[in-house]
Amino acid sequence: MSAPALVGVGMGPGDPELVTVKAVRVLREADLVLVPVMATGEQGLGPPGGSRGVAPPGQQGRAEATVRAHVSHDRITRVAFALTEGAGMAEREAAWGGAADAAVAAFEGGACLVAFATIGDPNVYSTFTYLAATVRPRVPGLTVATVPGITAMQDLAARSGTVLCEGRETLALLPLTAGLVPFKEALARFDTVVGYKSGSHLPEVLAAVRDAGRLDGAVHGASLGLPGEDIRPAAEVTGPAPYLSTLLVPGRRHHRGGKL
Repeated sequence: MSAPALVGVGMGPGDPELVTVKAVRVLREADLVLVPVMATGEQGLGPPGGSRGVAPPGQQGRAEATVRAHVSHDRITRVAFALTEGAGMAEREAAWGGAADAAVAAFEGGACLVAFATIGDPNVYSTFTYLAATVRPRVPGLTVATVPGITAMQDLAARSGTVLCEGRETLALLPLTAGLVPFKEALARFDTVVGYKSGSHLPEVLAAVRDAGRLDGAVHGASLGLPGEDIRPAAEVTGPAPYLSTLLVPGRRHHRGGKL
């Protein structure tokens, strides 16, 4: 029997066409595909009497929708994660443990390949990191691997016609949940600055971009590739945004080849 393998599969921002051939192959070959959904009551628990970490029906998330665009098998299980902005560590740890229980149970039942489908890339601000760290010590001989996915900043750059980097330009990527101080430092030190998880922080973040004289050319994006997609100049945004939103602040460019 093959050694057990847990694979984080990047599903891109949500557009089913932005999924790699390798990702589709792994999803189709997997004995079990875990897909994250929002935990009921943000407790990291499933329905009363249900399995820990398994979410109730009717809560299909973005990752699952993208998976189902490419696979027809029924080996898909929802696992609950504390995915919202205000979730605390207790809720997050309960969710990680519950999702790990589902993966471990599959391996104990004979599964060789368990895939975890994650929006974006499994190595960039992904819940897969925590799942892998929880499962690894519980499954002897486990191999952990990842399949890269297209990130939100790449998709937003493509959809908005924004060049992320050219020549010698630098790029900074940071979560806007980290606060204004690191974001302001990034605006001062780097050419292109990308902020993830704008959410309720967006108005104050945009004020910092405006104060830095960098609002012109900045782009906001949410629900990329999905119904209700919102892509517009950041200067047009006046209020909070969905949690999983992206802000691009491109470098200043004055003439062709000026950054070479």
